[in-house]
Amino acid sequence: MICVEHVTRRFAAPGGAEVLAVDDVSFSVGAGEVYGLLGPNGAGKTTTLRIILGLLRPTSGQASINGYRSSDFPDQVKRHVGLVSASAGLYQHLSVREMLLFCADLYGVAPQAARAELARLAHLLGLEEILGRRCAALSTGQRQRVQLARALIHRPAVLLLDEPTLGLDVLGSQVVREFVTHLRGEGKAVLLTTHHLDEAERLCDRFGLLHRGRLVSSGTLAELRAASGCDTLVDMFLKLAHTEPALRAEPDTRVTARDGEGVRP
Repeated sequence: MICVEHVTRRFAAPGGAEVLAVDDVSFSVGAGEVYGLLGPNGAGKTTTLRIILGLLRPTSGQASINGYRSSDFPDQVKRHVGLVSASAGLYQHLSVREMLLFCADLYGVAPQAARAELARLAHLLGLEEILGRRCAALSTGQRQRVQLARALIHRPAVLLLDEPTLGLDVLGSQVVREFVTHLRGEGKAVLLTTHHLDEAERLCDRFGLLHRGRLVSSGTLAELRAASGCDTLVDMFLKLAHTEPALRAEPDTRVTARDGEGVRP
């Protein structure tokens, strides 16, 4: 359902230089699968998502959703995709009900079908008691549940989750984890980006480890363990990305005994 083939994206930098944000990245995500695109901030995760959505054109390569190439058919791609992003906002003066029905209308969902889907999602995500509340009055966890409902209101086959637990407490993060499990059960193709590797280990079926725009390794947890010799994703990433220690050891300036001489106090 999601296919990324040899995608590269360069950006112009001041002084005529170029920044290579995504470097020959390829992966695919099938129905009922959760794929974790993992890496630190600046690794190229969000740029890759924007290319998949058709918001950015790749310098080379291509991305497609359900056979629609993102750079050529961005409108068709968006109809098949639901996006959950920590950076996306809500219309503060609309109620939750108004917000979700408005989004359904944008996707061309018939009013009767939209109301039925709203009722289903409100029950699923525990939104019944806040449907009449303005979005400006919601807590962080409530806003995130509304974001999840908004991503599903048009029943997309593909979900893109960009740092979905950013800023959430333990209970809010648990809602997202249960939501991802629900999506897998519904046969959705889910692409999850995060720099929380321990969280991804609990949620994803396969993983792609991004470092400085390159996909340094990809596979199931068992395959990555075999390739790296490490047990956890954190240790795997540090080894596969060939990262160096962030802190340098201070030079040892202590006076030591040598040549039979004593050490002065």
